[in-house]
Amino acid sequence: MAHTITAQELTTLSTKAIGAKATAYCPYSKFRVGACILTTSGEFITGANVENASYPVGTCAERVTIGAAIVAGHRDFKALAVATDIKPAASPCGMCRQFIREFTSPSFPVYMYDGEGNHKVMTMEELLPDSFGPDHLK
Repeated sequence: MAHTITAQELTTLSTKAIGAKATAYCPYSKFRVGACILTTSGEFITGANVENASYPVGTCAERVTIGAAIVAGHRDFKALAVATDIKPAASPCGMCRQFIREFTSPSFPVYMYDGEGNHKVMTMEELLPDSFGPDHLK
């Protein structure tokens, strides 16, 4: 699977996603998730999960990160990294997969890091086969 990010970009992406776990607000589940998205202009934007006492109201790290990138004016992305403390690495939930797909293509890479810094990479097509995206509404 060919990816369009350099080794240095991958190192920065992973470091920032892993570091973002420290900013997670997860007093109920204690399940820290950090994320980092790389824009095509070379910016790295991070986020973390934010829980709420009313469990369905919480927001996943992937959606926090992408939302921050979108409101900052970014629309084109190269890769996303998601980091947790568990082994093996957790993949984005279904809601996040659809959210990521809104702003990316089926070939977009998602790097998933476990608590030891090991990673697995999958494309959006692998994570969300036969996905429905904005291109279907044109």
